Amino acid sequence: MSDHNQSSPRYGQSRESSRERQPSHPPFGDIRFAKPLDPELFNEKAHTMAKEIAHADPSRNKATQLRRFYDELILWETRVSQQPDKFDEFLPFIRMINAKAAYAEGRKLVDRTFVSLMQHTLKQVNDAESLTGCKLFWEAFMGFYKQERQD
Repeated sequence: MSDHNQSSPRYGQSRESSRERQPSHPPFGDIRFAKPLDPELFNEKAHTMAKEIAHADPSRNKATQLRRFYDELILWETRVSQQPDKFDEFLPFIRMINAKAAYAEGRKLVDRTFVSLMQHTLKQVNDAESLTGCKLFWEAFMGFYKQERQD
């Protein structure tokens, strides 16, 4: 019986090719929606991520595709603001945006950095206030993104 673990490469891949395929992206750890908010969260940090994603593979991360994810965040933030008592009921659907991002990556519509950023931001959504912070971050991101990438 072979001795496999989760860190072993997939069938037919060498360890080197497995490592090479790991995405390289900037750390997202400084993007936080907890109070007090970093004064640069919706400025420098959103702009840095917008640049990173805008200047990646030109066939992926098109503005119309990214806008769909932002629009869904707006939808959920609006629902939560109208019915704050239902936040816990809505949270699984908010986090389902991660699955939609993964699907879009599988279809080569977005890249790994975008998916990772979406995962990082949605992981922090634990209440109505953090959802609003998340939505505002993506609003700032989209503004800078449109400036960085004209498609």
